[in-house]
Amino acid sequence: MGSEFDAIIVGAGAAGIGAARRLAAQGKSALLLEASSRLGGRAFTQDFGGYPLDLGCEWLRSGDRNAWVAIAEASGFLVDRSDPPWTKAHPGIAWDEDDEEAARKAFGDWNERLTQVAQVSDRASDALEPGGEWNAYVRAIAGFMSRVAPERISAADYLAYDAASTGWNWHLPLGYGALVVASLPSSVTLRLATSVERIDRTTEGVAVSTRAGTVRARDAILTVSTAVLAGDAIRLPSGTEPWREAAAALPLGRNEKVFLEIGCDAAFEPDSHAYGNLRDARSAAYSILPNGWPVIGAFLGGDGARILEEEGPAAGFAHATAELVALFGSDVASAVRPLAATSWSRISSIGGAYSCALPGQSQARARLAQPFEDRLFFAGEATHPFDFTTAHGAHDSGQRAADEALAALRERHRFGRRGPLSAA
Repeated sequence: MGSEFDAIIVGAGAAGIGAARRLAAQGKSALLLEASSRLGGRAFTQDFGGYPLDLGCEWLRSGDRNAWVAIAEASGFLVDRSDPPWTKAHPGIAWDEDDEEAARKAFGDWNERLTQVAQVSDRASDALEPGGEWNAYVRAIAGFMSRVAPERISAADYLAYDAASTGWNWHLPLGYGALVVASLPSSVTLRLATSVERIDRTTEGVAVSTRAGTVRARDAILTVSTAVLAGDAIRLPSGTEPWREAAAALPLGRNEKVFLEIGCDAAFEPDSHAYGNLRDARSAAYSILPNGWPVIGAFLGGDGARILEEEGPAAGFAHATAELVALFGSDVASAVRPLAATSWSRISSIGGAYSCALPGQSQARARLAQPFEDRLFFAGEATHPFDFTTAHGAHDSGQRAADEALAALRERHRFGRRGPLSAA
């Protein structure tokens, strides 16, 4: 493995690729190391019979200020700016309009009470109405957004994201994951299926050890998930314990998806939306015939995603099918068949969905984003102060970490030190 690089980037998700793009634009040499056999991390588009389905991130959140929009348009990717399907309820659903209005109001009331809770316990569950009729619905929606139960959500952290979101959600018909993968500059050296085992200080920078050997550079940018960072898969230099503690305060929640293929003619409305059981915290949100494809995508968060994590994909398919039958009638059971299911919590190199600050720990994001001795830099969605849980937050954090590394390189150059390290 070559060892003459300005920077080594650990993790080839949206953050790692964002960092690589910045370094390449500045003419710096970068080595990108990825533990899995593919690029993209939690951005993953997979083709199923001609349907490019996003198994991970799917929506260009805050699209009017999302860096991936410009990248997409420069790369020839169509950006669909039409309203997302959840704004268009499927007309054939058996649902109670009064119940839905009451459930939505309960969620809005919970959201308003979070401001006061953030100043006291900071535990989002304290904003639930005691014995509230629609608490299960609130839990389900909170699970979609924060990936964990309200007992483990920092109200301040939740509100920071909510305040920054512009509400514009756009779509990439060819796939968000496909865009992230396609955006890696060809000048960046990539090594897939290369797990990093340890990172050590050297006299002039860092040494990164893998099973394929050790490579050295001036700087390293670490973009792995908080689940990996808080664990023991990668040995870090002494003195980095506060960064591991910050990562542990930002655990990954659960988000999973189940896709069902529509195998025969059925009266479904294209590009529409349905919600499962308003009174079940495990309910899924359903995207019906996205882009006109004969597919139904079920999105599960928090308690719902736990079904797939603990019981496997068959249980996830059964749960989604049962909810669809309750919504559309018994004929649905024979009209759909399993197509795909995710298992983010079971992937050791990731370990879950996206980060959520524990109560009282919203400042952990800023602590995790701090450089270590101007030679080890941290990026990833968890390090963004308000765009966490998003691919654009991850991308922007990678660019921020790359800028910090570039500043450190310039500072060393001022003192007459050499450029990239040679093998030792």
